[in-house]
Amino acid sequence: MEKKIWLASPTMHEWERKYVTEAFDTNWIAPVGPHVNAFEKEMEEYAGEGLHMVALSAATAAIHMALKLLQVGEGDVVFCQSLTFAASCNPICYEHATPVFIDSDTTTWNMDPKALEKAFEKYPNPKAVIPVHLYGNPAQIDELRRICDEHNVPMIEDAAESLSSTYKGKQTGTFGDIGIYSFNGNKIITTSGGGMLGCRNEKWAEKVRFWSTQARDAARHYQHSELGYNYRLSNVLAGIGRGQMKSLELHKRLKCDLYKMYEEFFADIDGVSMQPLNTDGDSNCWLSCITIDPASGVTPAKVMEALDEHNIESRPIWKPMHLQPLYEHCDFFTAKEKSSNSEEIFNTGLCLPSDIKNTGEDNDRIRDILRKVFR
Repeated sequence: MEKKIWLASPTMHEWERKYVTEAFDTNWIAPVGPHVNAFEKEMEEYAGEGLHMVALSAATAAIHMALKLLQVGEGDVVFCQSLTFAASCNPICYEHATPVFIDSDTTTWNMDPKALEKAFEKYPNPKAVIPVHLYGNPAQIDELRRICDEHNVPMIEDAAESLSSTYKGKQTGTFGDIGIYSFNGNKIITTSGGGMLGCRNEKWAEKVRFWSTQARDAARHYQHSELGYNYRLSNVLAGIGRGQMKSLELHKRLKCDLYKMYEEFFADIDGVSMQPLNTDGDSNCWLSCITIDPASGVTPAKVMEALDEHNIESRPIWKPMHLQPLYEHCDFFTAKEKSSNSEEIFNTGLCLPSDIKNTGEDNDRIRDILRKVFR
């Protein structure tokens, strides 16, 4: 069997081993400890903008905590980008609120400001708006922020896929009232599983630390006055995260090199378009994605099957949430007359192998297969 080439897998270095060994040697194995505290501080320094960071077990947990901070509850409406992973919206249902989905634009594949405006016409008082920086590409965040501010609605900025991406020189995750980051196994840096919540309100950050450690009151005995959660990141995984942070900019450069490689490869192939990058931003190019004109006679399935035959992993674009069986009853807003941008991107798109450990030989294999599919 040919060598396996992954879509995106963890890339480890020596610092991770050092910090994990430190955690074992000092017996800090619990979801508290010096690596957790240091990881939060290092993320605060990296993101800037006065954010207070809280390290959690997943970005999903961070979104859940964000919704609780904003007192989202039963009967409330929350606007969420439709073209995203389910973790962006599932926590809305944890709090028995109602997700309302917003279409994407064609210039970034992220939340369409025009569609968001239409949603406000029907639902003038949502409790929050959740835009996503899809595949690391910054959204039209100024426009989205302006609309939220005009309606006095807080923004939860889902930067789970976009750590190190910037918009007009500022880190993504710093534009919302609350920012969300992911360190899942396939992200640009990883803690195996993990996430981070960032906000400027220090009391909010302390509240999330309280909730995420089972909401234990300050008493000698175990006393609980509020519902708590087991959401804190472990000291061992935080050690991995600290090590990964040292290579974040390297990982970003290698991801962007892969995007450029595909961009150059497809330049002479009719009917194929890369995900357009926001011209006001600097994407981390977490995954390199394309759409294929149906008139070309090539389908995303055909490309994925050809790669799979050679033990190379690729993936479909996220299936929009408004098309999911779980959420098909929810409202969806698009600025288009027919169909929607998110459906078209899903139907014609795929994510190409984007592993930064790929060798030149690996990339030659990928391109040879793609060349045969599109010839």
